[in-house]
Amino acid sequence: MMMAPTFRKKERIVSNLLIETLFEKGNSQSLAAYPLRAVFLKKERQQGHAPVQILISVPKKRFKHAVDRNRVKRQIREAYRLHKQLLSNCITDDQELLIAFIWLSDSHCPSNEVEKRMISLLQRIAKK
Repeated sequence: MMMAPTFRKKERIVSNLLIETLFEKGNSQSLAAYPLRAVFLKKERQQGHAPVQILISVPKKRFKHAVDRNRVKRQIREAYRLHKQLLSNCITDDQELLIAFIWLSDSHCPSNEVEKRMISLLQRIAKK
């Protein structure tokens, strides 16, 4: 299954129920590639859901100004969009993968650095 290099609304985690499932159940896994951390969970696929759904979090504690948080989110989104095909082999048709990307650093990083870390995380998630 080849995914197009797009990032659509259905690929985002928007449901509070899914967010709770990802963070509160205790069966999710976590990986870090500084300045990014990925919390992920494979589960049975719901009707109409995308095979991979992501959430991007840049805490206000890290960047006080919304413009800075938005820039980092844009970098993460773009890095994910370009390299999400790395996950295409790791999930079957009856599974879905929920991933939350959390920013850990107090400073900005160049886009190519964010992209390298994203590739590293996606490859490691695909192996699990």
